[in-house]
Amino acid sequence: MTQTSVRCLHVGPVAVLAELRDKRAAGLGVARALRAFCAVLLLTTTVAAATTGDADLATFVQRLGNDAIKELADPAIAPSEREVRFRRLLRDRFDMAAISKFVLGRYWRAADERQRAEFQQLFVEFVVRSYSTRFGEYLGKGIKVTGASAEDGGTVLVHSSIDMPSSSSRDVRVDWRLRGADDNLAVVDIVAEGVSMSVTQRSQFASMVQDHGGLIGAIDALRTETAVRQ
Repeated sequence: MTQTSVRCLHVGPVAVLAELRDKRAAGLGVARALRAFCAVLLLTTTVAAATTGDADLATFVQRLGNDAIKELADPAIAPSEREVRFRRLLRDRFDMAAISKFVLGRYWRAADERQRAEFQQLFVEFVVRSYSTRFGEYLGKGIKVTGASAEDGGTVLVHSSIDMPSSSSRDVRVDWRLRGADDNLAVVDIVAEGVSMSVTQRSQFASMVQDHGGLIGAIDALRTETAVRQ
């Protein structure tokens, strides 16, 4: 029970896949969708931008993809070095502070500053160690950026589709939720086939807190699991 709940956070995409399979009948297997999630960061992007604003957003995505390919895709890179590079990419291009706060949900208000800082650090480590080993698996053509739409609250959703050569089914629809402008753009969520990764992991972490008797117990479990995986 405890070990299973500890793993809930970093296997959040598996829950996404189950929901996609049950609700959308999209034919996505667990391995395929996990590769799709990683493929979001491994781009050879074809841009279809209608406005200057869309072009700026597409440029951000393309630069992120180029950096990911350069830094992470080489199978000769040692696992420890790949983790270092992926961690740097997350900190530079993703708003991990905002994502961590969202994933913590209502427990953020109850946490003190030390707990918030530790959770953010542990959450980053879970993401790094869950996905860094998968970057060498993607062999497709990358993604195609198809446009962007403004949202309430100052975020913009960049729409794209990912080529998945391992399957004969249709491309996977992936949206990027970005916040900021110009040189301060950052990813705050990834939405695969309409299912938000952040929302899924928020639900998983809420269950984890309950399983461990509260926020302190959940953070202790994350700390232990992170230490084991080092």
